[in-house]
Amino acid sequence: MNPISFSTSFKFSFHLAGTSLFLGMMLMTPPAAHADNEVLKNLMLANNCLACHQIEKRKYGPQFNEIGSKYIGDTSAATKLAAKIKAGGSGVWGEDMMPPQPQVSDTDAKTIAELILALKPAEPKQ
Repeated sequence: MNPISFSTSFKFSFHLAGTSLFLGMMLMTPPAAHADNEVLKNLMLANNCLACHQIEKRKYGPQFNEIGSKYIGDTSAATKLAAKIKAGGSGVWGEDMMPPQPQVSDTDAKTIAELILALKPAEPKQ
């Protein structure tokens, strides 16, 4: 008898435990851990967001990573941001003013907001 051989039930239990661990890890991973940057970039181009914003750098308005970081844990953030895209606003980021963007469709505004919120948070400033 081979001293390293395992019983069939042990092999099955070990395999089942490994499979369960893998499936558990898959279920725990958030579905939108990172935004689909290509979709976001295309929407930014189509809706002229790049005139003032970038994903990871500050231009005239806040970078999208900063916006996503500001609203972590806010369950109504996507709705608020979509409304802000359409109506514009000021005071949230200092004296910067965002002009209204009424030409952006409701669907695009909501998608942009959701993708911004799914971005990796901005690195803390040092």
